[in-house]
Amino acid sequence: MLSVKYAIVRIGGTQHKISAGEILEVDKLEGKKGQKLTLNEVLLLVDDQKVKIGQPILKTAKVEIEIVDQIKGEKIRAATFKAKARERKVKGFRPLLTRVKILSIMESSGKEN
Repeated sequence: MLSVKYAIVRIGGTQHKISAGEILEVDKLEGKKGQKLTLNEVLLLVDDQKVKIGQPILKTAKVEIEIVDQIKGEKIRAATFKAKARERKVKGFRPLLTRVKILSIMESSGKEN
């Protein structure tokens, strides 16, 4: 039977469902291309039929990631409009993002998931 392994982690204030080998775009993380980081904020861990839920985080689990690239996201535009005043303003920005690769999901007891 194929084992489905995934975790829910908090990266930069947002929660993401991840699995090993996945590439993900998150809000900008400090670091250079190729640098490896360890995330300790694992909220949920699922392995086969076992589910471990943190309250709020699992102290025994960690996730290793590698920074693949630092990029800019798609342009986000915000417009304001005032009726009868001929006033229209459009502002836009491109958020800074980090593309990361999930290397492994582990429990600190040494068991890799």
